[in-house]
Amino acid sequence: MGGSSTTSDVFNAIAEAQRRDILDALITGEKAVGTIVDDLAMSQPQVSKHLRVLSEVGLVRCRADGRRRLYRLEPARLRPFHEWLAKYERAMNDRLDRVDAYLKELQHSEGEGQ
Repeated sequence: MGGSSTTSDVFNAIAEAQRRDILDALITGEKAVGTIVDDLAMSQPQVSKHLRVLSEVGLVRCRADGRRRLYRLEPARLRPFHEWLAKYERAMNDRLDRVDAYLKELQHSEGEGQ
């Protein structure tokens, strides 16, 4: 599978709101397709299609349990997304720290003015 394939990219996989809903549904643990269908009130073909995409990028793993197929989350596969997001968290925290320092400075100068 080539790198240009939309399904090979974790970012593309989680860009779809319904796929994020499926990941959310799996946070609590392993579930069968039918349970996800019931939880999210989505059609079974829709859920299966989204699970296939999530499986292709490794965000979910599937195992057979008799005739049922159980899906579970592979949170480690979210690392590229987490690392990307961390840059923005650092930038945001730097800004908040600067705002904080500015507010403290204002309070300090107001205190002197009294």
